[in-house]
Amino acid sequence: MGKTLLDKVWDLHTVREMPNGQTQLFIGLHLIHEVTSPQAFQMIREKGLRVACPQRTFATVDHIVPTDSPARPYADSLAEEMMVALEKNCRDFGVKFFNFASGEQGIVHVVGPEQGLTQPGLTVACGDSHTSSHGAFGAIAFGVGTTQIRDILATQTLALTRPKVRRVRVSGALRPGVYAKDVILAVIRRLGVNGGIGYAYEFAGETIDRMSMEERLTICNMAIEGGARVGYVNPDRTTVEFLRGRPYAPRPEEFNAAESWWLSMASDRDAVFADAFDLDAGALEPQIAWGINPGQTVGVSEILPRPEQAKADQAGLEEAYKFTSFQPGAPVQQVKIDVAFIGSCTNGRMSDLREAARVAKGRHVAKGVRAIVVPGSQKVQREAEAEGLPDVFRAAGFEWRNAGCSMCLAMNPDKLKGREICASSSNRNFIGRQGSPTGRTLLMSPAMVAAAAVHGRVADVREML
Repeated sequence: MGKTLLDKVWDLHTVREMPNGQTQLFIGLHLIHEVTSPQAFQMIREKGLRVACPQRTFATVDHIVPTDSPARPYADSLAEEMMVALEKNCRDFGVKFFNFASGEQGIVHVVGPEQGLTQPGLTVACGDSHTSSHGAFGAIAFGVGTTQIRDILATQTLALTRPKVRRVRVSGALRPGVYAKDVILAVIRRLGVNGGIGYAYEFAGETIDRMSMEERLTICNMAIEGGARVGYVNPDRTTVEFLRGRPYAPRPEEFNAAESWWLSMASDRDAVFADAFDLDAGALEPQIAWGINPGQTVGVSEILPRPEQAKADQAGLEEAYKFTSFQPGAPVQQVKIDVAFIGSCTNGRMSDLREAARVAKGRHVAKGVRAIVVPGSQKVQREAEAEGLPDVFRAAGFEWRNAGCSMCLAMNPDKLKGREICASSSNRNFIGRQGSPTGRTLLMSPAMVAAAAVHGRVADVREML
C-alpha cells in the first residue's frame, strides 16, 4: 500500500511515538517573527537553555511594522518593545534575522519561500496559523503557539498528533478573472470552516498542477481557514524550478540529487486517503466572503443567502447579518466599500500585484474610497518598482506602501475605522480582525479588490478585463 506525502514526511521526522499517542516530531525549519517569539525566548532564558539548532531558525519582522514609514522608534511603544526583543534574541542566540537593513524583510510566509528556505519534504513550524502556506512546496507546515515555539527552540522537536489526509481534487480550467483565491474560498464554502478539523488537505488535480507556486501558496495559506491545520501540494517540476538558484536552495552541484529526493516525496499513486472531495473549478466565478468567516461566501453574480433557506449554519448566518447589517437576498454587487486593501501573506506576491495593476491601469479609485497596496516583502517591493507597478497604482489613486502584514490584522497602524467596509485580499473576515470592533471585511482576490476600489462597491472584475 502506498503512502501519502504527509505520511512519508511524518515518518522521516519521527523521533519517537509517545505514550499519549502523539509523535515527537523533528522540525526541519523554524520560522519566527516579533509577536509570538519574545515570551518563548524568555522561557528558555529562565531555564538556562540555548537554541538547539540555530541554523534551522530564521526570523523576520512583519506583524507590527508600520508600512508608511520605517522610522524608529515606533510610535507604538509595544511594537517597539517587540522589535527590540527580536533584535536582541536573534543576536544573543545566533538566529539569522531578515531585518530591514538586509533588504530581505517581509511577511514570514513570503520570505521563507522566496529565500528557498521552504523545501519539499520538510516539517515547517512558525508561530502563525497561516504557516500552512509552506505546504505549497510539499512540506508539512503548521502554525504553533508560544509554548510550542519554546519547545522547538530548546529541542528542535514538537509533540503532535498525526492528522488524517483528505484529498481535495480540483479540475477544470479557470476562466479569466477567476484566481487561486476563488478556488480556496469555494473549497471552504463547500466543506465549511470546521470541515478540515483533524485533517491535512492534499490539494491535487489538473487545476492545481497548472498553478504557479504563488497560486499554490494562496491555496495552502487558507487551508487553516477550512479547519485543516496542514494543507499541501505534491512537489513537481514547477516546485523544482521555483527553488532553483534561491539563496538557501541546494548548491548547483547538489541540486540534481535534491530534486530527485524532492520528487520522490510526492504521494504514491496507490496512496490511500481518509476522505476525498472534488471541485470543478471550470464552473467557478469570482468569490466574495461577505460575512464573519471565510465560509460565508457567495459568487459575484449571486445574492446574499437567506438564513431560512440555508441547509446548514443558519445561526451563523443570522449572527453575520446582525453584525454586518447587510440585507439577505440583496445582490452582493450592491455592497459598497470604504477601503480597499491589496496585500497579506495570502495575496501580496508579484503575480497578485500584477493582476491588480492590470485592473487599476487607466482607471481611478472611486471617490471616498481609501485604497492601499502593500507588497509582501522588500524583494517583491523592488521587483514591483522595477516593473513600474507603483506608478500604475498611484496614478489610479492607490497608496503604495512598504512591506508588512498591514491591514490584514490589527497589530500596526493600518486599521479600519468605525463601521468601514473593506474589500481585502487577506485571509480572515473575523469580527475585529482589521482593527475596528465594528468594521466589516469582504475577502476576495486582488483583482477583485482593485475592481471594487474603482467602482466603490463589489464589482465583477471579468467585465473589466
